[in-house]
Amino acid sequence: MKIVEFYSHLNGHEYILVHKPSLWNEIESIIYGINAEECKTKISKEKRMIGKTLYSPKDMNKKMQSGFQKKHWEEKRISYWVTRDAQLIRKTLHLSAAEQKQEIEEAGQEAIYSYNQTDFVKDRIAVEVQFGKYAFVAFDLFVKHLAFYVGDMIDVGVEILPMKSLQSQMSSGVAYYEGELYNLIREGRGVPAVPLVLIGIAP
Repeated sequence: MKIVEFYSHLNGHEYILVHKPSLWNEIESIIYGINAEECKTKISKEKRMIGKTLYSPKDMNKKMQSGFQKKHWEEKRISYWVTRDAQLIRKTLHLSAAEQKQEIEEAGQEAIYSYNQTDFVKDRIAVEVQFGKYAFVAFDLFVKHLAFYVGDMIDVGVEILPMKSLQSQMSSGVAYYEGELYNLIREGRGVPAVPLVLIGIAP
């Protein structure tokens, strides 16, 4: 695989190059270390591509996971408590999980446990590899990366996506770089309020 394009939102790429250049090198080496042809294993059952051999998201994910784990990137979770009261959420948003729970319960509301999980985090850089449906990318960018940034666990979020040229050789409904770049830019220069790097890959 190779990096075809990348987009830096709120100077995410520049931050990594200045403060964590070795991590950018690792991300590049993991992507370039994947043999794309070994991932072309899925036999399509869709009408428009029936019998055609496609790139398998599952196989590409496994190879990405193996590459990041070998470089000691680890899964991280951030836990928090939610409730139905909007004012209470605003009041407790920036507290620790334990303080959130206490404040909510003391206000006589039900405290509901929740969490966000990111697959690969190392030295305050988070990476999500997304070969899934369109909605998952928005969740990564506007919920996962933002939650970890607001929780002071990361400085930059990185999203790895297939280019359209790769996505067209996958099952239907998979998100792709060009489309998600459009969606991100359409939100405006400061939204979401977390430095990001969008990476588009192809064989």
